[in-house]
Amino acid sequence: MLIQLTELFTREGKTKDYTARIDSSHFQIPDGMCRIAEAKPVVLHIKHVGDRRLELEGEAQFSLLIPCNRCLEPVQCPFHLSIARTLDLNLTEEERIAALDEQPYVQGYNLDVDQLVRDELLLNLPMKVLCAEDCKGICNRCGANLNHETCGCDRSVPDPRMSVIQDIFKQYKEV
Repeated sequence: MLIQLTELFTREGKTKDYTARIDSSHFQIPDGMCRIAEAKPVVLHIKHVGDRRLELEGEAQFSLLIPCNRCLEPVQCPFHLSIARTLDLNLTEEERIAALDEQPYVQGYNLDVDQLVRDELLLNLPMKVLCAEDCKGICNRCGANLNHETCGCDRSVPDPRMSVIQDIFKQYKEV
């Protein structure tokens, strides 16, 4: 959802509260696309502090279905994000890039709520998502989910120092 910010510039100190819903059904994270399981409206409080500078505070609550790092089953992860940003609309794109303060969620005088929430989400993603602490993962040979089934694959790990001898046996193996 886009929020038009021009109405805040009529006078210094003007504040406005916004309630915006998240328009997208998925978020792109480093591991791939994750579906939004449930989401509450994003609540934002924006204040014009003068000289085309805005202070933004808000909250976002939603749940994402993120794949387990071991078995790839979707896990519902709740997020409660507190957002606090200062927007200086006097800066040009080049000045923002030079100051390492890129704001892809601001386009002209529009605030893209989905992009703002996604940026905040990327800062708050967990390092590892597991469906259970004792998740067995998937078989590295056949891909079976070891939490639900067992497979007949040979999982013995040979001693790496014996790999040269194994190569000799494989060369002279009878057909």
